[in-house]
Amino acid sequence: MSKDVLYLKIAKSVTEQIKSDTLQFGDRLPSLRSAQKLYNVSLNTVKQAYMELESRSLVESRPKYGYFVSQSSQRKLALPSVAPMKIEERENTAEVLIDKVFGTIDGTDVTQFALGIPGKSFLPLAKLKKSMINVINRKTDSGTDYEPVQGNEYLRRESAKWALVLEGKISEDDLVITSGAMNAVYTCLMAVTKPGDSVAVESPVYFGVLQAIQQLGLKVVEIPTHPIYGVDLDALKKVLPTLSACCFVTNFNNPLGFQMPDDNKKELVRMITEYNVPLIEDDIYGNLYFGAERPKPCKFYDEAGLVMWIGSVSKTLAPGYRVGWVAPGKFKEQVIRQKLVQTVCSPSIYPDVIADFLEHGRYDHHLRTFRKKLYANYLQIQKSVTEYFPDNTKISEPKGGFMLWLELDKKICTEDLFDEAMSQKINFAPGRMFSQYNQYQNCMRLNYALEWTDRVESDLEKLAKMVKKRI
Repeated sequence: MSKDVLYLKIAKSVTEQIKSDTLQFGDRLPSLRSAQKLYNVSLNTVKQAYMELESRSLVESRPKYGYFVSQSSQRKLALPSVAPMKIEERENTAEVLIDKVFGTIDGTDVTQFALGIPGKSFLPLAKLKKSMINVINRKTDSGTDYEPVQGNEYLRRESAKWALVLEGKISEDDLVITSGAMNAVYTCLMAVTKPGDSVAVESPVYFGVLQAIQQLGLKVVEIPTHPIYGVDLDALKKVLPTLSACCFVTNFNNPLGFQMPDDNKKELVRMITEYNVPLIEDDIYGNLYFGAERPKPCKFYDEAGLVMWIGSVSKTLAPGYRVGWVAPGKFKEQVIRQKLVQTVCSPSIYPDVIADFLEHGRYDHHLRTFRKKLYANYLQIQKSVTEYFPDNTKISEPKGGFMLWLELDKKICTEDLFDEAMSQKINFAPGRMFSQYNQYQNCMRLNYALEWTDRVESDLEKLAKMVKKRI
């Protein structure tokens, strides 16, 4: 029997054990050495079998501990639908709805499922304060001097050193500091487009990106997006010759949470290189992975300098500091010029604080703790949605980040549901916000990066009851 057939035979055997509940969520698979003896095959064949199971989301690897049956192997609810390509339908951004949702940002008595901001208990506030004191004590100008337009050299150096996922492919000179990721996206768009140009985005897409593109007088082209594999590359290829830029989140997309497979990333980079179309890659969630290692961004495969790779600490460390960066590739000078026109330079204190935090190894320690909490919350919210919401609810399967996308019964309008939920001090992001078209009205996005309490659990159950009443 060929080696290829052998590894698939082992994978099939384990799959059947999972389906029959012989192996259940959390169970540890035999170690590689044990499985090698059990199946009388090579170590490499066992590795291939386990990697195959991992690619199907049936098992997950945990460094130093081995392979375990994953939560997603036990899922009872279907994945969300992939929206068809729309070209002709009239544009109509849900600005009023977006304003209404953001109007709750300071609501301390509201269960905040809506906004993509981690709860305070997830952030290392005391350690940030320590870095702040270090910086203030060092500065002789009290932070009043201008920074270089390209940005704080200290932060650029530490960010480049910390970007291990790129394996040394960027240096401090490749980075430009920005006021968070959205400022980076906006600046990149201005650098590579002009009014009337077309820009491709995922569908559903983060509403902030949608608004930025439209504010600049650009046309949005929404590309059908799978909740596991990401952007439909065949659909993208058909419109690529008409585009001036693409703007995608390839790792733990907001709102679907997918992690685009490496082969898809390579193909995406190959396609944009062939057509000479810049890719603005927002990798803001890339460090919040649930798997064994940090996934590579498209930037890793970029040889032509067309990928404009964006990072930030807004989702992982300090939302209010508004510190981000971009490696703009061949468009560096255009980006710096746009930054000079818009803001002249960044504030000097907060970039220094983040750089100090990075330099002293606090970020890596914080992220390890943060990821564990996020994953625990993901398992909790997935379990609760499965238990409380109607059986025909469809639910995403994020591989990282902290967004969950639900597709409800077609009778449900989550824009109307939002008002009822807010009367009960419960907040969420209605799906209509995530498209320029009148779609996703029966969808919602939930943030699970919040302290999981009895009230949070209870409010999720209340929200589910509101949904059931409307069916």
